[in-house]
Amino acid sequence: MVYVVAPLTARQRAAWDQHFSVEGAERDRRIEEGLWRRTQEFENCTTSGWTSPEDRRRRILHYRFEFDAVDNDSEHGALAVVDTYLYYSIALPHDELSRQSAQLREALAAGGWVAQEGPGETYTFDHLVAQLDEYEVHPRGVDLARPLPAGYRSLDLTISSSAVPEARSALPWDVLAGGMRVPDTRGEPEIVDDVARILEHAPFQVEVGCGLSVEAGIPALHFLHELYRVTRRSDKSFIFDPEDDDVLAAFLRDPAERTVAHSQMYLACLEATGASCHESLAQLARDGIVIGDVVTNNFDGLVARAGLSERYVRRYDEQVPAVDFHPDARALLVIGSHADRRKVQARARALGLTIIYLDLEGFWEDGAFHDYPLEGPQDGDLLWRVSASEGLAALVEASRAVVVEQR
Repeated sequence: MVYVVAPLTARQRAAWDQHFSVEGAERDRRIEEGLWRRTQEFENCTTSGWTSPEDRRRRILHYRFEFDAVDNDSEHGALAVVDTYLYYSIALPHDELSRQSAQLREALAAGGWVAQEGPGETYTFDHLVAQLDEYEVHPRGVDLARPLPAGYRSLDLTISSSAVPEARSALPWDVLAGGMRVPDTRGEPEIVDDVARILEHAPFQVEVGCGLSVEAGIPALHFLHELYRVTRRSDKSFIFDPEDDDVLAAFLRDPAERTVAHSQMYLACLEATGASCHESLAQLARDGIVIGDVVTNNFDGLVARAGLSERYVRRYDEQVPAVDFHPDARALLVIGSHADRRKVQARARALGLTIIYLDLEGFWEDGAFHDYPLEGPQDGDLLWRVSASEGLAALVEASRAVVVEQR
């Protein structure tokens, strides 16, 4: 167990008790989990660096931290990581893998991990166990289904504080077997700038992505991509080279300090109180403009904390679960949700709902606007290029004006 906030303030403890430790919720909000797999293919050559069939590098990283509020000497207790799981698997040319293997073993020594007797290469540190293995052919059989060129080897590192269930250890390989995500081909949506044009399609069901969370002060997803060395933010290229891929080595050198660092996204969710866009969304629901469950990809729980019914659909295998669309909904309003969850939109479109995107198609950072085009819009969809807070506030004002006029 590692304390990440000690002591908790009264407000933090209240947020934990009311929103994070709730039993019977659709998902366990005590857990933060993430999974990425990166492979070199012809289809992703611009980001993976693939140049020939000899380029078959593979990187998988799966993490899972379980948090809990625990008693200590303070009035409101402390927030701690009570269960740790980090799984890392790479396949690289022999010389590159040797450099990564050396980096990890140096980190084990620097961190004070103690080698254990017995089969396999096992180390312990306090409550953690690290298992390091190298393979010519990976035991999951992945190298047989996706053969590696001559001179490649695989390395696995698992860091855990408790026994790892088989379903958890199998998950990344099941996801890998599902293949890489194929980008959509964008159509030609109608660009609109009139809120009245949007209201013509009410009532809406709503799907939200990280746009609302960012406006509430929660870091965007690229924070995790950088923390876990998934992609380079500058050009979105995959990170395979050992010199840049140092996230596990850093954790091994100082597990307690890195556990705190890896908890920052979760702490931001705990601290967040929502933004004006969440308040506007709740008001639209009270006014009957927004109906049904709010489909969400966000793990911060802010939709539910705003008093709205939440349908959480983020899955690592991209097999988005069924969504019950309200029978009275005429449109799906998609707010700040980009490529990965486009299947919800495809299902709504197939049912005859109008798809309306409320999205700036970019973001402001350090005084500069960075383009971030939507991938999913198709012919016949509507695109309203405003921020979540601006667009939802305009919808609240316009819908109220319609009600007053009708009276």
